[in-house]
Amino acid sequence: MSTIPAGIYTIDPVHSEVGFVVRHSGISKVRGRFTEFAGSFTIADDFADSSAQVTIQSASVHTGNEQRDGHLTSPDFWDAASNPEWTFTSTSVEGSGEEFTVHGDLTINGVTKQVSLEVEFEGALASGEGEEKVGFSAQTTISRKDYGLTWNVALEGGGLLVGDKVTISIEVQAAKQAVASQA
Repeated sequence: MSTIPAGIYTIDPVHSEVGFVVRHSGISKVRGRFTEFAGSFTIADDFADSSAQVTIQSASVHTGNEQRDGHLTSPDFWDAASNPEWTFTSTSVEGSGEEFTVHGDLTINGVTKQVSLEVEFEGALASGEGEEKVGFSAQTTISRKDYGLTWNVALEGGGLLVGDKVTISIEVQAAKQAVASQA
């Protein structure tokens, strides 16, 4: 079992992804991702004291369909003009090692709810130049309605156009911040 090196890490957005999946028309799933996000986390010597914070630019959604992206950022869904940032701030960490849970506050559209991210440590590596990197995968499922995202269309055969449950998946590569030497 590997150990996660203690330190402060900055998420590398080029090698990371924040994505989501939601049921569409009751028969398929639509996938999307956000292209602009930033964050950092601290792996503490006492793992339970570790923390994380992430900010997502809500207008940076990309589902592969420009019209759908425009609808998602409109007032029908998350009104990106009025709610440009979504945030996650951890409140506690449970477990240690390869798999653990990060509990925290997720704010979407000005609504904050407690969520739990199931996290898997993917590994650590040190480059020849001394840079340390770590990788994580995380996932949670939320209810759109909990965040006031209630727009929908009833389907003729029953059911709704957009499902309520949204699975959020996160793939993170992060670099350890260098410790400033004291002169």
